[in-house]
Amino acid sequence: MGNEFNVLAVGDVVGQESVAYLEKTLGRLRDRLNVDLCVVNGENAAAGNGIDRQSAERIFRAGADVITSGNHIWQKKEALSLLDETEYLLRPANYPSDAPGNGYAVADAGGLRVLVISVMGVVYLDPLDDPFRTVDRILKEVRDYDLSFVDLHAEATSEKRAMGFYLDGRVTALWGTHTHVQTSDLTVLPNGTGYITDLGMTGPRDSVLGVQPGIIIRKMKTHMPGRFDLAEGNIHLHGALFTVSKMTGKVVSTRLINTENEDYFK
Repeated sequence: MGNEFNVLAVGDVVGQESVAYLEKTLGRLRDRLNVDLCVVNGENAAAGNGIDRQSAERIFRAGADVITSGNHIWQKKEALSLLDETEYLLRPANYPSDAPGNGYAVADAGGLRVLVISVMGVVYLDPLDDPFRTVDRILKEVRDYDLSFVDLHAEATSEKRAMGFYLDGRVTALWGTHTHVQTSDLTVLPNGTGYITDLGMTGPRDSVLGVQPGIIIRKMKTHMPGRFDLAEGNIHLHGALFTVSKMTGKVVSTRLINTENEDYFK
């Protein structure tokens, strides 16, 4: 195990009940999987979307080393100051440079320097800077790191797949977030980069992306606005584990994580 580095990427945490679930399970999951670095997407963690100080602090205490985000990062006003104050809470890097906070950070973990980049897609989302060129810029600017990981928060599967092949061999692993449905394409790309289109979510199983199904059905049938109340109960954690060779910096194995289907805590 001394020559391997394990990264656990956790899908979008949806709501306060899911934060509580993370508090109960993430530490034990880290121990079971020998995790060196844990990255959690937390942009939906606060009540009513977004992230607030309390939610961020709870996720960090639960076992996250870095929190990434996406299009809901500005939902809570306090996020503006929180991003400037919290080094390992990231907003997408392709927002304008004068936006609060940072889109990447370098963390020390397992004896290595690890670069984590949060970036957002632009297909069907906000017209931000080109995410491809944004990651290029960061990889050129940041020199002092051993491994690199990218959270691409994007709507279109094609954009995520294209970015995976674009960065294959240039970053250690790339995972997608935002759509809240775990995909089955976890793999190692031809040049050694770990990849999955979407991690899924940490949230209620019996829901539509975390929301009560009846609300979404009603909206789709009537096209009328409504309050998106979260579903409750049956919370599960979705994510992926990437095992990296410290010798080569390449992903040597991957594992899909779904606490609904496997008992990690026996």
